[in-house]
Amino acid sequence: MKTRVIILLAVFLSAFALLPDRIIKGTVTDGSNLPVAGVNVTIQGSGASTVTDHGGRFSIQVSKLARALMFKKIGYKTLTMPLTSDSVLNVILTHTLRTEEIADQELVHPSQPGRVEKSLVFNRVAAAPSTFSGTVTQIPVATESYKPINENGFLSVGQQPVTTFSVDVDRAAYSNVRRFLNNGQMPPEDAVRIEEMINYFDYDYPQPTGEHPLAITAETTDSPWNPGLKLVHIGLQAKTVSTENLPASNLVFLIDVSGSMSDPNKLPLLKQAFKLLVDQLRAEDKISIVTYAGSAGLVLPPTAGSEKKVIKDALDKLEAGGSTAGGEGIELAYDLARKYFLPKGNNRVILATDGDFNVGISNESELQKLIEEKRRAGIFLSIMGFGMGNYKDSHVETLADKGNGNYAYIDNIQEARKEFVQEFGGTLFTVAKDVKIQIEFNPGYVQAYRLIGYENRALRNDEFNDDKKDAGDMGSGHIVTAIYEIVPKDVHSSYTGATHPLKYQQNNANTTGNGDEMMTVKVRYKKPESEKSILFDLPVKATSVAFEKCSENLRFASAVAEFGLLLRGSEYKGKATYADVIQRARGAFGKDNEGYRSEFVQLVKTAQSLDGSQETAHK
Repeated sequence: MKTRVIILLAVFLSAFALLPDRIIKGTVTDGSNLPVAGVNVTIQGSGASTVTDHGGRFSIQVSKLARALMFKKIGYKTLTMPLTSDSVLNVILTHTLRTEEIADQELVHPSQPGRVEKSLVFNRVAAAPSTFSGTVTQIPVATESYKPINENGFLSVGQQPVTTFSVDVDRAAYSNVRRFLNNGQMPPEDAVRIEEMINYFDYDYPQPTGEHPLAITAETTDSPWNPGLKLVHIGLQAKTVSTENLPASNLVFLIDVSGSMSDPNKLPLLKQAFKLLVDQLRAEDKISIVTYAGSAGLVLPPTAGSEKKVIKDALDKLEAGGSTAGGEGIELAYDLARKYFLPKGNNRVILATDGDFNVGISNESELQKLIEEKRRAGIFLSIMGFGMGNYKDSHVETLADKGNGNYAYIDNIQEARKEFVQEFGGTLFTVAKDVKIQIEFNPGYVQAYRLIGYENRALRNDEFNDDKKDAGDMGSGHIVTAIYEIVPKDVHSSYTGATHPLKYQQNNANTTGNGDEMMTVKVRYKKPESEKSILFDLPVKATSVAFEKCSENLRFASAVAEFGLLLRGSEYKGKATYADVIQRARGAFGKDNEGYRSEFVQLVKTAQSLDGSQETAHK
């Protein structure tokens, strides 16, 4: 009898073992029906896990023996969901942030100048929701470097009626800020470049229809955080070129494989990210791979984009170890790009690193000279930053600026997908280079003005007409957004000091023929193959629209700008609050197909939980 039972049990288990593994998909949202990113989804009793993306989506392969999934994220109640025969599992997590729960996590938050000690903040905002992501790992900020930002102040139109800056299509600051917040830390103030946060998002600007590859839009409304002041929202849209019409590419991957790149969020993530880019390549595209660590080496000679397996196999073989010879690697990468130069193609070096150049041409000025020289020869440089702890943001930002390329920070595979799949053309294919913007304000309407962000992109007014002066480039479909805060004429503001009128300048009255113009936006750009700039402009009328009637573009961009002011502790933040940012952002989600705007709201909630100083100041 015993033998028969054993046989029956064996037959049963054998039959059960034949059941195939399956994929469970779903979405995690909170009580407000907003997606929750960074939720750890784990098979109960197993080490297998995944993490929800920006849209709260997850997909996980479960075995036939799996009985339940666990959903865990700091700031939410852990939830265990039993598995049924359904392959779709949608989950709602409940916020919970109690002081004793935070204590159990043993979180230690470093003090920052001008900020309340974070361990005290948790006691003050215990009722607020949190959106920390997974296991909290404190980032040693002291070992990271950021270029100092001296925030733009208000300038008198009577003294300086003209302002000039280079466009900035970089978005690294936003994903870097997200990294800090998702690790339970407020970002360093100098890591918050507001223009890059604004430009991280897509906006619905009209495509160019005339002779220029760029189109300008402008809109004016009331400032939400400084009553009595106005916001001027300027949008610049680059022409979108379909993938099949893009020129052939000569790409060189320059990959840092030094010892500092061994962490999971560095070289392993880098490999995954570049594989996504490889999937976008066509047969006419060619790619080479150069590594540097102690000495530079050629890993893959120029290979057709159709040889995807060959390229991916080369990436898989990369291992981290050794010191960093960034300069030597750059020289070898540029030599390859020059040797296989495509006269009418896209010639670009893509450098992936944590920015820790410590051997070889480590002098920043020497590297800049090398990159500028190659830029003039038609070889551009894009930089993808990875990692935390020893991340050198200041270094890689400067190099990307000098190389006529873009700079992005890859903090997860979703960001890699955004950079290399969704925005493939804009990342790699330039449609207008050395793009500069100059604005002249009419003193008949504007008393003073302030450009929000772009501190590292300021130009002298005479450099606008200087074709030798380098500026930012715009790729296929790229969008640039700039926001000015202005003090209208005859409005008193504490931000504007008393200035004496200039003795020898024209009277401040409106000039005949343009009395209804508040300002003129001028744009200079060069075609990718030319060194001679082209000028066009857009006069902006002195009309203001009520904020609630403005476009979603302006409403959402202003919410991001206000968030940046709060993160920086700006002296110009006025009555800004996290609650106002959340409310206005929610009212301007638009389509949000990828969930980036809803993820933004979650990040604001996280900052609200971490930064109690601002909220308590307005109570």
